[in-house]
Amino acid sequence: MRRLLASVLSTVLVGGTVAVVLTQTPSATAERRGQAPIVIGHRGASAHRPEHTLLSYEAAIAMGADYIEPDLVSTKDHVLVARHENEISGTTDVAAHPEFADRRTTKTVDGRPVTGWFTEDFTLAELKTLRAKERVPDLRPDNTAFDGLAEIPTFEEVVKLALAHGVGVYPETKHPTYFDSIGLSLEEPLLDVLNRYRVRKAYIQSFETANLRELRGRTRLPLIQLITYGGAPYDWVAAGSTRTYDDMVKPDGLREVAAYANGIGVDTRRVVPVDTSGATTAPTTLVADAHRRRLDVHVWTVRNENTQLPADYRLGDPASPVFPRAMGNVMGWLSRLIELGIDGAFCDDPAMGRAVVAKRSA
Repeated sequence: MRRLLASVLSTVLVGGTVAVVLTQTPSATAERRGQAPIVIGHRGASAHRPEHTLLSYEAAIAMGADYIEPDLVSTKDHVLVARHENEISGTTDVAAHPEFADRRTTKTVDGRPVTGWFTEDFTLAELKTLRAKERVPDLRPDNTAFDGLAEIPTFEEVVKLALAHGVGVYPETKHPTYFDSIGLSLEEPLLDVLNRYRVRKAYIQSFETANLRELRGRTRLPLIQLITYGGAPYDWVAAGSTRTYDDMVKPDGLREVAAYANGIGVDTRRVVPVDTSGATTAPTTLVADAHRRRLDVHVWTVRNENTQLPADYRLGDPASPVFPRAMGNVMGWLSRLIELGIDGAFCDDPAMGRAVVAKRSA
């Protein structure tokens, strides 16, 4: 396993540029049940580079990701860019730009007040003057070596990169109800880019439901309903519904999802819950239940660090100051999820994901 992982990692050049694409997996649908799970580069290779940058996506491709995942938000001039949130103070150097100081504000996004700088208040040209930085520097201090090097990429740039190297794209529309409310709907520019470049290897994902239902009538690309461990889709909340994600994973809920989506993307705790100590408990029947509805199951997010793993998959001395960010038994954890029949995994470290999938497929 170590030799395989080392071989994968050695394909990445120091600067994060692509050296080689190791594997390509067919686009997953219910028809490919029983094939190897797909490896999705979560925000690129965010364990190794600042997330949602071309540096991160390039590294993910070189590490063997089948798909790279851009979260999408809109600029003021209605261009989709890759950011985890539309509030960008934690992922860019915007606070160091005095020319944008007066754009710091507080907005209500999905019912919650958020303070900072927002992509929808900047033109693309203005956003391109900013530089990305590591979002969680305490957890991933090595990634800060890349702070200030990368621009905010457009969705079009991410798509062109993926097509150039034969991998898929897995875009997420962020806060679609919110962006609809300010006249910057995400679905039209998303489909425009995908159609213009004739993208065939892609999934479209969302935590909301209404936009996926809308997209179902406008594209044949597979759609993924994202499901958190708690809470509810915001479009349900905004409509006054009392239904939650818990209802969505019940048999009737899965039947409803299957009417408009091709799969579900779920918090790993929906597949393997944890107890109050953070240790894993008996798995649920969700994977089998979803498969009965011909829905793929992709899990998120598989991360290397001890603090990001279930308690029984952590390694090392908890008293050590570096224990929280030390690598735990992530390979064992992903292997367990694969044993339970998942069809794909969002991995912050695609090289690790590729190594596990390759080992289990050998």
